[in-house]
Amino acid sequence: MKPSRLWYALAFSVLLITEILIALYVRDAFIRPYGGDILVTILIGCLIRIAFPNKLRLLPLWVFLFSVAVETAQYFDIVTWLGLGDIAFFRILIGTSFAWLDIVCYGIGCLLFWGLDALLHRSIDTK
Repeated sequence: MKPSRLWYALAFSVLLITEILIALYVRDAFIRPYGGDILVTILIGCLIRIAFPNKLRLLPLWVFLFSVAVETAQYFDIVTWLGLGDIAFFRILIGTSFAWLDIVCYGIGCLLFWGLDALLHRSIDTK
C-alpha cells in the first residue's frame, strides 16, 4: 500500500506556512538561518512526494543534491548573473549568500525527511 498524498500535502502546507512565518517574523541568529534551511529540504521532499508517493527511492539524496546545487549557484551569485538581483522575490527564493553551514543544514533536513518518509511507508505497510 502506498502512503496517501494527503499526508504529504498536509505536511507540505504546514511546512510552507512555517517557512513563511519564519521569513516574516523571526529575526534571530539560529531559527531563521538554520532552522529554515533544515525545513526547506523537508518541504521540497514533501512536495515531490505529493506527485510521486512511492517512486524515487533515493528522493532525500536528490533533494540534498538539488539543495547543494542551489547553494553553489549562490556562491556564483546566480541571481545577479541572471539579472534578477533587483527583484526581492528571486533574491529570497534563490538566495544570495553561500555558506558551508547551510549545506550541513540541508543534510540534516534530508536525513530527517528520509527518516520520516521511511516511518510513514512502514506504518502504512503494516496496516
